[in-house]
Amino acid sequence: MAEGHEITIEQGEKHVRVVHGEQVLAESDRALVLRETGCPVRYYIPPEDVRLDLLQPSETHTYCPFKGTASYWSLPDAADLVWAYPEPKPDVAQIKDHLCFYEVEVS
Repeated sequence: MAEGHEITIEQGEKHVRVVHGEQVLAESDRALVLRETGCPVRYYIPPEDVRLDLLQPSETHTYCPFKGTASYWSLPDAADLVWAYPEPKPDVAQIKDHLCFYEVEVS
């Protein structure tokens, strides 16, 4: 990691739910909590807890020097709503194939 940049990943203990419009896209008690310097807390949800049938793969890919290359998925009315790291860097290997959404409810 770069000097002053830190990423921690821990097993979440809270219920995480993702809703878009009236549709529940994900619901999990097994989300990983990722904290990264300068970024909001993110919840990475196991694919088994995500309605993958509702998501369409996107052409979008982004690169993070700390996590690797992200792939994105969209809904018909929400482009690039969710992302995952299919081949994350070794320091963040736990998030492999877990999906992360911009808007998450935590309880």
